[in-house]
Amino acid sequence: MSRVPKLAALLGVGALALTALPSNAAEPSATSLASAFQSASAKYDVPREVLVSVGFAETHLDGHHGAPSQANGYGVMHLAANNTNKTMSEASKLTGLPVAKLSKDDTSNILGAAAVLDSYADQARLKDRSKLGEWYSVIAKYSHSADAPTARLYTDEVYKVIGLGVRTAGVSTDPQDVTPDRGAYAKVAPLDAKVQGADYPGAIWDPASTSNYQVGRTQAITTIVIHVTQGSYAGTISWFKNPSAQVSAHYVVRSSDGQITQMVAEKDTAWHARSANPYAIGIEHEGYVDQPSWFTDAMYRSSAALVKNIADRRGIPKDRDHIKGHSEMPGNDHTDPGPNWNWDYYMQLVNDGNPNPPQYNFTTWGSGVNVRSAPKLSASVVTSLAGPTRVFVECQVQGDTVTAGGYTNNWWSKLRDQKGYITNIYIDDPNAKLPGVPDC
Repeated sequence: MSRVPKLAALLGVGALALTALPSNAAEPSATSLASAFQSASAKYDVPREVLVSVGFAETHLDGHHGAPSQANGYGVMHLAANNTNKTMSEASKLTGLPVAKLSKDDTSNILGAAAVLDSYADQARLKDRSKLGEWYSVIAKYSHSADAPTARLYTDEVYKVIGLGVRTAGVSTDPQDVTPDRGAYAKVAPLDAKVQGADYPGAIWDPASTSNYQVGRTQAITTIVIHVTQGSYAGTISWFKNPSAQVSAHYVVRSSDGQITQMVAEKDTAWHARSANPYAIGIEHEGYVDQPSWFTDAMYRSSAALVKNIADRRGIPKDRDHIKGHSEMPGNDHTDPGPNWNWDYYMQLVNDGNPNPPQYNFTTWGSGVNVRSAPKLSASVVTSLAGPTRVFVECQVQGDTVTAGGYTNNWWSKLRDQKGYITNIYIDDPNAKLPGVPDC
């Protein structure tokens, strides 16, 4: 079968999946990643479902080759090194592994996180570690969130993953019917129970630290800037509440369902785009630039509705001269939202359009995926996809049976722009045969 679907398509119907590397990739392989979770779970007596689900909620099991998140977190498990979250140094002390290895080697990173969770479980005096529901306070502590509501937001997301199960990068967990024991967090109001946004009725108001933005404006608002968080939704909210972050945005949008949190009033100057801050409104989108599957239809539609509202209220033209990516702003060295952000689709939504999600547009997963001249393993290689790539599938046809990454399929996609075929295994969709795409 083909890959399992994105989170937005899975709320309540199956296992979770995001961009992953193929089983023959150099680092990490599907086998090594699965083995790493199994070994770390056994060594530190942390349920594999807990360990995998924390990693999925943090990074979708992608270590990003050791590159740090916005909050200076590293690896599959987002071991962090900042003023409030010191899980990296804790992991190093507990395992004896150097920080350099913990940050860049996925197996070590997973082992380090298991060691930290184990130590927190000891401190919490968990009576029965096999009961997944009893890990709530331990997971909340692992988040090192800025406050209790944000910790609950983070931990509820992990339990949502536990409930749905995971299947990505050769790692899988079965859906678990778990009632979390929230303990003291049961008395904490969830984030979505907070006051509505200061400017946008569809947002939750959860203010950033006053150390991370400037009250008032020195210029008129003329531009809306699209960002990608390089981190999780809850983690980004927590980071903007950290007085030492020295960064913020007006809004943060969640990948799974498009939930929006407003953290800085539009009348004030958030710190998100350097010299453009005085005249710009910043909108952060949960995810990572190199993982296109974070950009769900729910996120696009929710964000577009927000941008349309801002532009209409403030008389900002709804065009690409006034709605820009972070990378397009002067004096910036950032790359977000990156090549995987579908600007054409997004701007149609902003401008009152109601386009169907591009029916034949899909995202591939893995790196070094061969595109062949025919749907056969013996056919010549036309080109190779270096990493996750947005592709237009003209049609599909049955060809050689292929087994890769734990999946087997004989359907192949004909790619318009690459002028060749790839096995549907490397198309990020739950179905062996892509729905709505005609046969060749």
